[in-house]
Amino acid sequence: MEAGPRDRPQQPRRGHLPAVAGGEPEALTPDGPEDDAATAPDVTAPASFRELRPQRRLRAWQLAPIVVLAAIGSLMFAFPLAFEFGDGGPVVAMLGLLLSCCAAGWGVMAARRVGYTWPGLPPRGSGRRPDWRYVALYTALVALVVVLAVWRVARLR
Repeated sequence: MEAGPRDRPQQPRRGHLPAVAGGEPEALTPDGPEDDAATAPDVTAPASFRELRPQRRLRAWQLAPIVVLAAIGSLMFAFPLAFEFGDGGPVVAMLGLLLSCCAAGWGVMAARRVGYTWPGLPPRGSGRRPDWRYVALYTALVALVVVLAVWRVARLR
């Protein structure tokens, strides 16, 4: 029984090698394959337990509060008059925008913790540099969203 999916395809077990077409399987000694100096495993190398751990991924119970917070925040931003009593439309819209941004940041951090990355950005700890075109694109998109949000709230007055 396996612990979970692996990053590479399964290898046949030693001792159960498939027969070569028209031939016999490799010769094995009664107690298994022969270990000589060339094929002996390196005992000084650190053991990798990555294959034993199940793949990390976001679960529904982790995503539910993020989705609920984002939905409430976006509704408060889109329909501020439905969530306020009096003259506080812009305040409620800004609070909704703040909740939506918090949910977005929370979701991005949760995804990053699991190992997901944005397109064009390298994985954590890889030592590679991000592609500057993607960074410029993401910066422009964030700036556009901020300008549109401020314009939306300013129109409420």
